[in-house]
Amino acid sequence: MRRREFITLLSGGLFAWPLAAHAQQPAQVRRVGVLESAGIETDQQAGVGVFKEVLRQLGWIEGRNVRFEVRWSGADPAKARKNAEELVALQTDVIVATGALGLQTLLQTTRSVPIVFNSIADPVGSGYIDSLARPGGNATGFVLFDYALTEKWVELLKQMAPNVTRVAVLRDPGLLTVGAGQFAVIQYVAPSVGMEVSAISMRDAREIEQDIAKFASSPNGGLILTASALSVVHRDLVVGLAAKHKLPAVYHRRYFVTGGGLMSYGSEVEEQFRGAARYVDRILKGEKPADLPVQAPTKYELVINRKTAQALGLVVPPSLLASADDVIE
Repeated sequence: MRRREFITLLSGGLFAWPLAAHAQQPAQVRRVGVLESAGIETDQQAGVGVFKEVLRQLGWIEGRNVRFEVRWSGADPAKARKNAEELVALQTDVIVATGALGLQTLLQTTRSVPIVFNSIADPVGSGYIDSLARPGGNATGFVLFDYALTEKWVELLKQMAPNVTRVAVLRDPGLLTVGAGQFAVIQYVAPSVGMEVSAISMRDAREIEQDIAKFASSPNGGLILTASALSVVHRDLVVGLAAKHKLPAVYHRRYFVTGGGLMSYGSEVEEQFRGAARYVDRILKGEKPADLPVQAPTKYELVINRKTAQALGLVVPPSLLASADDVIE
């Protein structure tokens, strides 16, 4: 073998070896954090499952090129703070935050880690982002509803239970912007359909039980449960008290109704998680949260529990049955 041929062969082998070794190296594993404001026993658990499945369909395989770090806060601010700090310390590439508690806590913890939120009622009014079209900063995501939805709750309650002239609005007093906004719309709309409005704060279970019992001591009452992490935490209590005191009630999420509540009207929670997965995919591929517009729901669903209506002595109007997306018999 000639000297030049030998050197060419040797050089080719030397350069080929590092390339082959490089090709055999495992793909980079990206770390995705998930911070849930509620507890694991809620419908957010199913939402996290949908979130992971959509990412899998987009090519992010758990254990191969992505690792998930999921934390549940149970509407506890101290636990949310601990979880947020832990997720940031893990050097996550992006964090998904469900609910106002998770998002607010994360923004207080980091202004550099990309955040994708869902189930947020008013991100601009709450000061989380600059605008829906250009959120700025490190957070973007999906709005749970607009305040026009709150007006719909009043109308639906009156349609379902025409005799209701008093409505108690259960709200989280800690949600200064969103909570006040929802309550303000209800206060404005209710007189037009002949309803008086009062507020019940969801600070703790004992207070909720006492206040609903007091409210129910007078006739023709109904309930509206506004959107918050505490409403999810106290779901079973509120649904049970509504049944006990024969109070027609409107909720903002389907799973209140599948759990025995009368009816709900709101965005599909799983769709919020699907959207979050698509945004996480785009961020992992190089896009910035500041450049991704915040999106509003494109579909709302009305769910009615006919069995609960019968237990309350109510006949569901044909117009509501016709417009319902799901009727639980």
